[in-house]
Amino acid sequence: LAREAAADGWYALLSTLDPTEADAAEVLVRYKGQPMVERRYSDFKGPLAVAPVFLQHNRRISALITVICLALLVFCLIERQVRQALGGNQTMRGLYPDNRAVRPTGRMILYHLAGLRIRAGTTSDPPTILITRGVQAHLLELLGIDETRPRWLET
Repeated sequence: LAREAAADGWYALLSTLDPTEADAAEVLVRYKGQPMVERRYSDFKGPLAVAPVFLQHNRRISALITVICLALLVFCLIERQVRQALGGNQTMRGLYPDNRAVRPTGRMILYHLAGLRIRAGTTSDPPTILITRGVQAHLLELLGIDETRPRWLET
């Protein structure tokens, strides 16, 4: 039992890296960074809701993969922008009902911003983003978006 207890927390890593490329510590660091990549794959299936699609031409497959990768890039950039704007500890309150401080994820950011509405403008009154919760205003501020001046495409 003592011998088993002494080995608790140990595990073997098999790597194709040459010992001159990376020592044991570097292999462990690279292995520990893998969950970040895996989390992005889960974003494909979660918030982006990518489902199997049957396409007949390679050109369409390539286009679909490009669009999905661009959506994932925007998703990640939104998360990154909010976290960088938060500064040091990268946590904020208001994302969950119990008001605990957590690191904002892309999923939570888009969940809270999904409830935003825009009031159409007139010749004398510009369009405005209608905010119903304080966390929405805070997220827009962190993203650098002025709710009184939404941008419109020129037609």
